[in-house]
Amino acid sequence: MNNAEMDIPLSQFPSPSPRGSAKEPHVTDQSHQSCLSNTASFSFLKLAAKSVLAVGKSSFGFFGHRDSPGRCRSLRSLHFTLVELLCAPELRTPGLTRSPWLLLAPLLSPAVPQVTSPPCCLCPEGVHRFQWIRNLVPEFGVSSSHVRVLSSPAEFFELMKGQIKVAKRRVVMASLYLGTGPLEQELVDCLESTLEKSLQAKFPSDLKVSILLDFTRGSRGRKNSRTMLLPLLQRFPEQVRVSLFHTPDLRGLLRLLVPERLNETIGLQHIKVYLFDNSVILSGANLSDSYFTNRQDRYVFLQDCPEIADFFTELVDAVGDVSLQLQGDDTVQVVEGMVHPYKGDRAAYCKAANERVMGVVSSARARQQALHAQTFHSDSLLTQEDAAAAGDRRPAPDTWIYPLIQMKPFEIQIDEIVTETLLTEAERGARVYLTTGYFNLTQAYMDLVLGTRAEYQILLASPEVNGFFGAKGVAGAIPAAYVHIERQFYSEVCSLGQQERVQLQEYWRRGWTFHAKGLWLYLAGSSLPCLTLIGSPNFGYRSVHRDLEAQIAIVTENRALQQQLHQEQEQLYLRSGAVSAATFEQPSRQVKLWVKLVTPLIKNFF
Repeated sequence: MNNAEMDIPLSQFPSPSPRGSAKEPHVTDQSHQSCLSNTASFSFLKLAAKSVLAVGKSSFGFFGHRDSPGRCRSLRSLHFTLVELLCAPELRTPGLTRSPWLLLAPLLSPAVPQVTSPPCCLCPEGVHRFQWIRNLVPEFGVSSSHVRVLSSPAEFFELMKGQIKVAKRRVVMASLYLGTGPLEQELVDCLESTLEKSLQAKFPSDLKVSILLDFTRGSRGRKNSRTMLLPLLQRFPEQVRVSLFHTPDLRGLLRLLVPERLNETIGLQHIKVYLFDNSVILSGANLSDSYFTNRQDRYVFLQDCPEIADFFTELVDAVGDVSLQLQGDDTVQVVEGMVHPYKGDRAAYCKAANERVMGVVSSARARQQALHAQTFHSDSLLTQEDAAAAGDRRPAPDTWIYPLIQMKPFEIQIDEIVTETLLTEAERGARVYLTTGYFNLTQAYMDLVLGTRAEYQILLASPEVNGFFGAKGVAGAIPAAYVHIERQFYSEVCSLGQQERVQLQEYWRRGWTFHAKGLWLYLAGSSLPCLTLIGSPNFGYRSVHRDLEAQIAIVTENRALQQQLHQEQEQLYLRSGAVSAATFEQPSRQVKLWVKLVTPLIKNFF
């Protein structure tokens, strides 16, 4: 084990300063030397704690049940004893006010790239504690008045149609697939009408429509997403682009042998972004009739945010460039000069895709840093009142948007790093409301939920509102597999005596299905959330390792927006019931033996 593994500087987890303080706290040379001298005092303890974790993970599945429960509890007890020693006052750096639980970060999560400079005391961003995220991705400061939380599928559908009808420059839509029913046709008709108007206008606009879908899901069946979009491609070939992402992991003999539907388990394009000129909807919802009527998801509308719209346009273009291009005759072609996703060399393809996507992230981050410097570091700094008097209609930001990308096939793990760090930093007294339509957390996320001190309320789908409920064939057993995974996790919580701190809730609504995902973070002592994650990831193995995902972290100081997020969370959780031991005694929760045996083998594919 090298020093980099053991001694990650605490400065990469900056603490917030109190509002109105004259300057941000930072580590001075003297305190930094003190911190280095303390390293010798607790390096051994950190090594010991990491060793306990390693033994627990390798032998017990993070203190699981492969051996006697007593031994498992003893190891976990030893781990927490070592952690308490790490957090002992005599081992802390004098003058620093960081939460001692941040010391868990080197033990439980990957290292976050180090903050290279102290927070800027001149900038509005300096007042919130999550600005370390901007060391990974671009930071977009906006007014909370430009952010609106949607609550229903119907509202989502009507807003999309309305935005398409008034679009003048661009419509960009990324989804897993486009359905084939009348509501989906209505959406296509809206696109066709808007494109037609753009050509007939007195001053024709340069309207472009770009649609990104998954190849395997979008090609399923005779009538599919491709056939729905072919008329647009044939009629407006210069204005419409349809890209179909094909995972590089489905290739060769595997591609020949795995049948339709099952081939979707290998990897997908799972990003859900809907963009109209300078406005963006981020969601977990697909373009299908149930997502417009009775499938509950989450949605946030970022209105008139040109920099954010530019970023997601470039991101979808980047993924589109490494995808197959649908032609008017229903064939597909590779972008000229690009490696084929499943016929070409996999390493070369993934390298090119990484460079293309990360080029978007890096260039946007550089642009935002330059804008940040120009806005807040110029010689003639104006107050908000002065700016308003001078006619500047853009108020100072009170909300910050961070796009988080996860594309493990391309070695892009930004969302994973940020999510694990947020869970690691959640201190005692903080509350995390986490929701997923498919409860199948990665081992790393489960370890953090069970190994840190924040309170967790985890909302998941009851079997009856699972999207696979009532499906034919093997897919019909998937809800039972989720019940089995849920019961195993609940048993682990109970065996550790943490059922007061970690609670499970099941969503149920007659005639509806549940697909919401994300989290809300409430700091200790706060009744409103200051951060939310919203987008496509489900916190499961697929989201982290197989699929292409994107979400945004919204950090806000605005009470009205915090109230919107709180009401969104409450509305979802109000339709849920608490999970207890009695839950799994119900006849509908009895899982067949074959499902229990198969679940460990297939849980990484759904």
